[in-house]
Amino acid sequence: MAELMPLLLFAVICLVLMAGFPVAFTLAGTSLLFAGVGLLTGTLDAAFLHALPNRVFGILSNQILIAVPLFVFMGVMLEKSRIAERLLRNMGLLFGPVRGGLGFSVVLVGMLMAASTGIIGATVVTMGLISLPTMLRQGYSPALATGNICATGTLGQIIPPSTALIILGDVLSSAYQQAQLKMGIFSPETVSVADLFVGAIVPGLILVLAYLLYIGGVALFRPQAAPAVSDRPPLDMAFIAELLKGLLPPLALIIAVLGSILAGIATPTEAAGIGAGGAMLLAIAYGEFDLKRLREVMDATVQVTSMVFMIFVGAALFSLVFRGFGGEELVHSVFSDLPGGLFSAMLIVMLVIFLLGFILDFIEITFVVVPIVAPVLLMLGADPVWLGIMIAINLQTSFLTPPFGFALFYLRGVAPESVPTRTIYRGVIPFILIQLLVLVLLAAMPQLATWLPDRLYG
Repeated sequence: MAELMPLLLFAVICLVLMAGFPVAFTLAGTSLLFAGVGLLTGTLDAAFLHALPNRVFGILSNQILIAVPLFVFMGVMLEKSRIAERLLRNMGLLFGPVRGGLGFSVVLVGMLMAASTGIIGATVVTMGLISLPTMLRQGYSPALATGNICATGTLGQIIPPSTALIILGDVLSSAYQQAQLKMGIFSPETVSVADLFVGAIVPGLILVLAYLLYIGGVALFRPQAAPAVSDRPPLDMAFIAELLKGLLPPLALIIAVLGSILAGIATPTEAAGIGAGGAMLLAIAYGEFDLKRLREVMDATVQVTSMVFMIFVGAALFSLVFRGFGGEELVHSVFSDLPGGLFSAMLIVMLVIFLLGFILDFIEITFVVVPIVAPVLLMLGADPVWLGIMIAINLQTSFLTPPFGFALFYLRGVAPESVPTRTIYRGVIPFILIQLLVLVLLAAMPQLATWLPDRLYG
């Protein structure tokens, strides 16, 4: 029975999460319950629980994690200052006369919002409120319009700076050090959040290009599903000036944040500070800054940050109890005995993560699944940056996958009642297939994720 305890712990946590209980308290409470049983039955060494205070102190003193509240502040400030709303309207007017033009503008603006905010819910809701009524009014297929908005909204998962990549990078960094120590490497190399940011750029751009090609294909072969818009104002200097006024400030902010990381001028945490300060300056420049809005932004930042750090603490306790029951050895023995080595192990892990995306969100999967499987995959020879981007793109499907994809819930909350839920589900299926194709491409060509970090950082 003792050897089954780690599997039982994992299964019970998944069931409790599916019941809707908060992630942090589910991880901590269930782990404590199992720890109590283990101590009473003598199947768990109390020394694992003694390590918890050091783990918590390590979380609170982790410099990289300071980037989380700063990037959240940046994203919420840009959302509240309506910069994205202005940009989306102008881009829609620019591309509207082209068949599929509104769809192109949603993808491009979504890419810029992902690179400037990284907050998926804000992106989906903003574009759902602004662009969905326009697309439906112009005769766009409801399935294409809703699928386009949901899929584009999830780009914040993979396009840096992404809160998801920061969290995943921290988890992978610990897993990489564990894997090297287990292999007898006592001067372990490190993988940083900056490595993941740089590694995500090329796959993220490929994903954007694939979305654009799909929408262009629909516009070409089914023109009635993505018609051109004819009511654009004249393309004069006034319109161009208004377009640049909405485009250049967020673009400058993106260049400042990502450029400082790519050039090695700033760490992700320092770049996050640049982003937070820049977002405030943009809000002031657009006349959208006041104390009421600042209070709203700070409240939202504190809520999200508190949730993330509570999950970190719960995940640390889960990790200790899982290891105490011998879970790591069990997972390693299972994967090591698989025929096909790394290929088979990666295939199973990617399939499990994809299926868990039906019922769990990316935070739950990152903290429950990744710490268990990542050390084993890294010991089998997986490149840490490639593994991180593979997991990130796979996790991205958790926001799109019916019936519990969070992007679907966000859009359902703001979509008109005339658009049935099944239409939203049908609309995201082609985009899920696109993401899976990009995932297969990345699996076949790991250089897509590793080439740019190698070029920049050697």
